[in-house]
Amino acid sequence: MEEPSEHEAHIIFCCRCSLRSENAALRFPPPVPSTFSCLDNQMWHVGNLGKSGLRVSCLGLGTWVTFGSQISDEMAENLMTIAYENGVNLFDTAEVYASGRAEITLGNIIKKKGWRRSSFVITTKIYWGGQAETERGLSRKHIIEGLRGSLSRLQLDYVDIVFANRNDVNSPMEEIVRAMTFVINQGMAMYWGTSRWSAMEIMEAYSVARQFNLIPPVCEQAEYHYFQRDKVEVQLPELYHKIGVGAMTWSPLACGLITGKYSDGVPECSRAAMKGYQWLKERVNSEEGRRQLAKIKELHLLADRLGCTAAQLAIAWCLRSEGVSSVLLGVSNTEQLLENLGALRILSQMTPQTITEIDALLGNKPHSKKESRA
Repeated sequence: MEEPSEHEAHIIFCCRCSLRSENAALRFPPPVPSTFSCLDNQMWHVGNLGKSGLRVSCLGLGTWVTFGSQISDEMAENLMTIAYENGVNLFDTAEVYASGRAEITLGNIIKKKGWRRSSFVITTKIYWGGQAETERGLSRKHIIEGLRGSLSRLQLDYVDIVFANRNDVNSPMEEIVRAMTFVINQGMAMYWGTSRWSAMEIMEAYSVARQFNLIPPVCEQAEYHYFQRDKVEVQLPELYHKIGVGAMTWSPLACGLITGKYSDGVPECSRAAMKGYQWLKERVNSEEGRRQLAKIKELHLLADRLGCTAAQLAIAWCLRSEGVSSVLLGVSNTEQLLENLGALRILSQMTPQTITEIDALLGNKPHSKKESRA
């Protein structure tokens, strides 16, 4: 087998930033500047996705809203190239993103770049396919046909993880788990996971898999940021210790709210102003949204003291959470991507004192049942 070049070997290095057991110690990369070129020799560490053997970078690149929609294909290629050349090996998409165009864009870039397929991880999500009743949900039919459609758009033989993009109450759990096991056994996917599932639903899938000697999920993809904490900080760590399910989180900046871009209203070029995102605009303008923006101003002051941006602080804060294997970034330009990657340089500053200060500012730290009983 051909040996990788020094440059290729550097790219393979990724990072693991979360605790894997109660006795595990966090290992942080050395400081890197908040913006850096692809040639900087930064140290990335590699980590497992949950208790699976799949090694993923602690930061991944998502394609929701951006690929095939908000940004040009040229910008998408620039983002993927910068991410890949800076150690990011995880790229996430879904059949529903931009009605399939996100997968097409992602696939075209991968084909053009000619990267070794074994050097990166592709994940996609199945649920919302087409308009027909048989083209959505988690029936055996749609899981298999939907994944075949994704592979065709991606121009790939397999994805590394196929996610069930929310649970389907109309499909029996045994049917879902059997279908996921089938696509893995057929070589269409390496692993399967869940997205937006409750802890109870994930446990049910695990129990069904064990009962019928099928393949259980390895990861839950969940929203996680300053204002969405309970699931990732309380429920998922329990699942990690019990059944090995890891956490891949998204929206670390709360759809841009944490950056402060909405402090003076909704900019015309922002996501909240886009068609189909009225819910985000309403959230920003709500009473709760105004309270959150006030807290964000205080967090910006903390970021200034730490010598980083508010976005970098928020991402580093997400990475410090036990059981979080990777945080997906959503960016629309190279400046945002480089800024977000710069979060790695302040991981060492996520000390108990800093975390306590953030918790005091937010006032929403969740407590486990064990802590409540105590």
